[in-house]
Amino acid sequence: MKIDVKFAGVLVVGAVATSAVVVLATQGGGKSENTAGDDPFPGTGRPAPAGAGTGAGTGAGAGAGAGAGSGSGTGTGAGIGQPAPAMPLPSSYRRVACPQATATVHGAVQLQEKLNTAAPGDVIRLAPGRYAGQYSSQKSGTQAKPIFVCGTPQSVLDGGDVSKGYGFHLENAAHWRLIGFTVTRSQKGVMLDGTSGTVVQGLNVHDVGDEAIHLRDFSTGNAVQYNTITRTGRHNPRFGEGVYLGSSHNNWGQLTQGKPDTSDANLVAGNRITATAEAVDIKEGTSGGRLVGNVFDGSQLSGGGVNDSWVDAKGNGYVIEGNRGTGTVKDGFQTHEEYKGWGTGNVFRRNVIDLGGAKGVGIFLGSDGNTVACDNRVSGGELTNKGKCS
Repeated sequence: MKIDVKFAGVLVVGAVATSAVVVLATQGGGKSENTAGDDPFPGTGRPAPAGAGTGAGTGAGAGAGAGAGSGSGTGTGAGIGQPAPAMPLPSSYRRVACPQATATVHGAVQLQEKLNTAAPGDVIRLAPGRYAGQYSSQKSGTQAKPIFVCGTPQSVLDGGDVSKGYGFHLENAAHWRLIGFTVTRSQKGVMLDGTSGTVVQGLNVHDVGDEAIHLRDFSTGNAVQYNTITRTGRHNPRFGEGVYLGSSHNNWGQLTQGKPDTSDANLVAGNRITATAEAVDIKEGTSGGRLVGNVFDGSQLSGGGVNDSWVDAKGNGYVIEGNRGTGTVKDGFQTHEEYKGWGTGNVFRRNVIDLGGAKGVGIFLGSDGNTVACDNRVSGGELTNKGKCS
């Protein structure tokens, strides 16, 4: 359990990044990295073939991209600390295919110009090369016509500095599809503020100062799927989460006008994450999300009494299933009551846990009201600190 104060003072940086047009453009060969490939757990709900849909779906299922969806707000009228349109949990974790490009960009200035004027149905293709700078948009697509930004691992958004800024920032936006490119060398990789109905898929996020992908400020109904995340925490290992859902109650006064950051109903599926802090940090105030089919490598966890598990579930009502992890500082998964009434109603099932010599347990229950199914498997220690499963 940890007290999170890391977002104090970064809002100004993010606001500046949102409106700025990037003026440094350098072309060149980007470093090729592998994006997440096949379903990591054949037989546990393999995604259907790509291209089956474009919307964030309804229902309590496991994914993004194929469902019929509900909720139609654009989010453009909201400000920092104002709730975005609530979206349901995506109903499938099928891969999203990129349609034919409506525009292909070849440099930093072109990219930011397209983001500034993006409209529903736009498909922005990133040509291979290095895009020096940090990028942002406040535009929205619709459920029927999301906005796509598509690239390859050789399409590299290079922020140039791991101590400041966001590599790609969506603010008060809805219905985007960020697919296939690389984000590197910014303090935070991909930031979604007040963003709903969006899919972040197949990105390669590496060498970032703090966390790789962060959903906060009432971001709901999004999917983070099939991304490869490595070398987080280059600026501060303590804050190097892979995927970060919501915000600490210590920051609600700055971010959400003192209200819980209800960044709810978000899906994290099929990602491969090596991080210096938790692979997935689920904050108090968030609820109703799902973590499914992810692969966690704890070999780079920074420890220090705080970063000692792959997942810390401090929110409510999450389903955490079919994930695999190897190597950790203490435990595989944890729950905590960081704020009164939170850290409960979470369900753990079908996870495969290799403690790799750590002295903890597979699932440490630091809060009440959570369920650990007996079909979780652990090697190197006991399944839970409570001594029983159900």
